[in-house]
Amino acid sequence: MFGIIRQSLVPIRAEASHRSEMVSQLLFGEHYRVLDNVVEKDWIRISCAFDTYEGWISSLQHTEISEAYFEQIESSDYKVSLDLSSPILFKKERMNILLGSVLPFGSNELFKMEETLAFGGESKPLSQKWKMPQMKELAMKYLNTPYLWGGRSPFGIDCSGFTQQVFKICGYRLNRDASQQFLQGIDVEFENAKAGDLAFFGNENKIDHVGLILEENKIIHASGHVKIDSISEMGIMNAGGDFTHKLKGVRRLINK
Repeated sequence: MFGIIRQSLVPIRAEASHRSEMVSQLLFGEHYRVLDNVVEKDWIRISCAFDTYEGWISSLQHTEISEAYFEQIESSDYKVSLDLSSPILFKKERMNILLGSVLPFGSNELFKMEETLAFGGESKPLSQKWKMPQMKELAMKYLNTPYLWGGRSPFGIDCSGFTQQVFKICGYRLNRDASQQFLQGIDVEFENAKAGDLAFFGNENKIDHVGLILEENKIIHASGHVKIDSISEMGIMNAGGDFTHKLKGVRRLINK
């Protein structure tokens, strides 16, 4: 079984309960595989198509699609919304979608007529690869977004959700968690780091934070809220001169 998100934002839970930890989110237009069909009452276990991240969503927020429909989404170059929030008309009803939502506009249109939507906001093809300074301009749209564990939206986001969304919108595939992202790309010495590289932080045993390196030894990251701090080979330094995160490594995923 396969599904697609047809709400603005859907939480993914660690367990089949509304009281369970939210481990991630799905935005409008993102699709997934169903792993267990209502194994727990009113809940469905899924694997996100973009990053294979697994968790539970409410069956009330599940929209089933056919395997052919799923495969079409996989092979099509749809567009991604660039507005923090945009109104759309979907099934003749008004709703709002968020930055990073996937829109069924592409050259291979096989969508059912009842799913036709009207959208007047700014968007780009998902496959179009942006580099700096476009990536920086996009990242700045998230400034002051409050930190939210499991969040992936401009109204609440965690550190790896922030980097994943920025890279996804810019045309690159990143895994969901910081520890998973740390295994992607190539290793770069800090003195050779460039804007667009990812910096990772943690202790000896665990990677628990990630941010996007900017020019002039600055980093934009989600810690309390999305903000810009200074970075050195020691780690992140806040405005008060205190080191808040210990640097563990720098990875390069895109060519400048």
